[in-house]
Parts: sequence; C-alpha cells; structure tokens
Amino acid sequence: MRSRWIQLLGSLVAMIMIANLQYAWTLFVEPLQAATGWKLSDIQWGFTLFIIFETWVMPIEGWLIDRIGPRIFISIAGVLCGFGWTAMGFAKTLGQLYLYYSIAGVGAAFVYSGSIAAALKWFPDRRGLASGIIAAGFGSGSAAFIPLIASLIKQHNYQTAFLYTGVAQGVIILLAAQILRNPGPEFAYSKASLRSAAAQVRRSGEQFTTGEMLRSPHFYALYAMFVMMATGGLMITAQAGPLAKEWGISLAALTTALTLTRVANGASRIFWGWGSDRLGRETTMFLGFMLQAAALLSVLLVGRGSGVLFAITLTLVFFTWGEVFSLFPSITGDYFGSRNAASNYSFLYSAKGVSSIIGGGLTALLFEKFGSWSGAFYGSAALALLSGLMALGLRLAPLPKKVARPVAAAPAIDSAT
Repeated sequence: MRSRWIQLLGSLVAMIMIANLQYAWTLFVEPLQAATGWKLSDIQWGFTLFIIFETWVMPIEGWLIDRIGPRIFISIAGVLCGFGWTAMGFAKTLGQLYLYYSIAGVGAAFVYSGSIAAALKWFPDRRGLASGIIAAGFGSGSAAFIPLIASLIKQHNYQTAFLYTGVAQGVIILLAAQILRNPGPEFAYSKASLRSAAAQVRRSGEQFTTGEMLRSPHFYALYAMFVMMATGGLMITAQAGPLAKEWGISLAALTTALTLTRVANGASRIFWGWGSDRLGRETTMFLGFMLQAAALLSVLLVGRGSGVLFAITLTLVFFTWGEVFSLFPSITGDYFGSRNAASNYSFLYSAKGVSSIIGGGLTALLFEKFGSWSGAFYGSAALALLSGLMALGLRLAPLPKKVARPVAAAPAIDSAT
C-alpha cells in the first residue's frame, strides 16, 4: 500500500508545477499590455485558449493513459509546459502568444488527466480526499511562486519571469513523471472496505466505458453544473489584475490577495473533498456552490472598499470554488467507476474550457463595452446558485445505469426458400 502514496506524491508534484500556467497568468496581463499595446480582451483570449487546450485534448489522451499509463505522457508534458511557458516571454505577435500558451495547455492536460486518474485509481476508498489533495496541488501550487514572479517582473521584466519559471517547471515535471504508473492487477480493495469507507457516498457499483457514460443523462447534468460553477472562479483568475487596476487596488495588495487565494484554493479542494466522503458528494456540492454565489457577490459589494477587503473576499471566493476540482472527479468515479477514470473525467473536465470562454475573453469584451464588472459578478453568482440546486436534484435522482446499445433485429428467414 505504500506505493500508492508515492504515486500520490509524484502526481502532486507534477500538478504543483503546472499551477503557474493558470493562476499566475493575471500578473503578466498588465506588463504585456504595457509592452505591446494589445487590448485586454485580445490578451485574455490567450487565457481562454490555454484552458480550451488544457481541457479539450484530455478525452483523447485520457483514453490512452487508462491503457498505457501516465509516465510517457507526463514526460512529454514536461517538455510542452516548459517550452510553451518560456516561449511566451518572447512572443512578438498575438498569434505567437496564442500558439505558445496553447502548447503549454496541451502539456497541462497531460499532467492533469494523469494525476487525477491516479487519485481515482489508487484511492477508491478515499476518493474525495485523494482527488482533493491532487487538485490542491494545481489550485495552490502557485502560492509560493506568485511573490517570486511579481518580484522578477518588477525588478527585471515579464520575459525573465516566464523564462526562469518555465525552465524550472518543465524539468521538475519531467523528473516526477518517472515514478508514475497505473495500479496493476495485484492492487485491489475488497467490497467490504469500499462499503465502510464512506457510508454517505452513493456509488453505482458499475464500471462504465466512456461511451456508456455519454449515454447517461447524469453526465450531461454534471457537465452543465461544471460549466456554471467553474465560470466565476475562472473569471477572477483571469481578471483579478485588471479588476484591481479598475478599483484602485495597489500591486502589493493584489500580490497578497493572489497568494492568499492560491492557499484557499488548495485548502478548499482538500476540505470539501474530505467532507464529501462523509456528507455525500451531492450534499457537499449544494453547500459549497451556495456559498460560492454569496462569495462572488461579496467581492462586488464589499471587496472594492480597500486592499484588505479585496483580499478577504477573493479568498472566500476561492475557498468556495476550488472544490469543483475535487468533487466532480470524485462523483465521476462514484457514478461511472474508476476503471476508465482518466477517459471519463477528461470528457467532463472539458466543461472547464466552455467556462473559460465566458470568464476569459468574453468577460473582458463585456468590460470594454460597458466599463463595468457588475454584470459578470451577478451572472456568475446566479450560475453558481443554479448549479447548487441541480446538485440537490441529482441527490434525489436514481443512480445511473448502463443503457445497452440497440441490437439490430436478425433478418427473417423465408420458409419458402
């Protein structure tokens, strides 16, 4: 059993190394604008493309990871992440920025899919906690790097920050990949162990292929919920820098807020994942998603008052948002089994790409058109509220069951022939 903790550690390290690609991005937005003269919305479409490539290539490589194992793919990810992030510092056109950020997104997809699959495959008895720990690496991994990146940008330039962090991240991902593998046939848990692990968690008890999962209405309900809940946090992830500038929040206060939110984001994934093993996934979703709606409104109504209030309200947002990335993989394993965990969750995780279109480029366009962030906050709070209510509906619904493919009728035999 000790080997599964080694797998968890290796996956966690790899996830920490891709955290900057998403969560430190907002520090680079203003320097890029100042150096290039590009519009905010043009730059933020780069963020959207990163998320799209991080999420929409996962169904393909998730299927391969289930069958081949994570080592080769996460090794490739180290090269892609290191090159893409480093090269962004030398982008001379928007097209180059988009290309390099997309390359980093493909690398991040390999790491994310392989690491989350490790949690679901190696920890069927502690699915919520294990996926929460892995997801926390992505959610809070940039906390230690944000002050360093802010310092590099201030003392040198954004190109230097891209270069140093890009090379370091790529090398460490490559090293972490060498210890990772899928569990072999010797690894198994008894049904009694799984039953006693989490009495409140509803499990279908069946192993769904991805095709079988896609024929279940539960998948589409979860997909819609994921899109709605991911939007608010991605909006603030991308727009925190421009938002602080518009509200007159200092760079020091913004840096503090970003560091605290990364810690809260990681803690959220562990806390709510652990809680869901005890309260049940759907009940935990309802509680967390309702609080997320309130936290988003608190940023708009209270957070603009001072740097301190800005940091506090953003921290609340991320503590009630990060659970998305531990609860959804956990409930995917509960509903559809862990045998095809990488492939199945990869399809659900593509919902994050849809959310990034709303929270990244579209939100920036709306701000440029109307000069206000209010609509984005009210809209994302309403989406979080609706997602929470849908979680209650899933709690009341029966568990998914496999839907057999229709079998063509055999041709009739003419008795006269």
